[in-house]
Amino acid sequence: MTEISSITPNLQGNTEANRAGAELNANFDMFLKLLTTQMQNQDPLDPMDTSDYTQQLVQYSQVEQSIQQTGTLKDILAALSTQDLAQSANFIGQRAELDSPTSALSDQRPAQWSWEAERSIAALTATITDVRGRVIETRELDPSSAGEMAWDGSLSAGGGTAAAGAYTLSLSATDAAGQEVPVAIRSTGVIDEVATRNGTVMLGINGLNFPTTSLVRVIAEK
Repeated sequence: MTEISSITPNLQGNTEANRAGAELNANFDMFLKLLTTQMQNQDPLDPMDTSDYTQQLVQYSQVEQSIQQTGTLKDILAALSTQDLAQSANFIGQRAELDSPTSALSDQRPAQWSWEAERSIAALTATITDVRGRVIETRELDPSSAGEMAWDGSLSAGGGTAAAGAYTLSLSATDAAGQEVPVAIRSTGVIDEVATRNGTVMLGINGLNFPTTSLVRVIAEK
């Protein structure tokens, strides 16, 4: 599935914590061997100053504690991620609105969007682009300040149908005076899958994955 990016923190830290712990243990073992060797071979009449070694022992202890706490925190976050996944499973079968202009077209379902303008508009033009930024379709829409669009992939120029995949909608709206009007665009569709990707709960809609952080509204399907 194609994925929409998320800013949710990556939780793949357990492996790093384990690696850091192993390196710390190896260095600490080497340190103890060197310390033991020096103590065994020191001059009894001029014993070594142990203050530096004591300070280093304290530093090792602090680093070890930090690594252990990091590992514990990662475990807690992983458990929370699993809990979020279980809760998000309730969204399956529900209709969602997401803060994204990108929607998915499949052989079974059209790409769908909703929009809302800041004020009344007199003209509205829709432009649909593919993942490479190429313009695939351009059409005039009913100039209502709020509405929905379902695109089945049909192409106005030359006929034919666009291939399944992710498509992005942009809207150019103007008022009666010809002034540009900002329009908020949302991707819509029925949630058919919930999964985790790198610790982030993702909602699958028509073959496209969205992070739950982009979810704006959930509407029960009738």
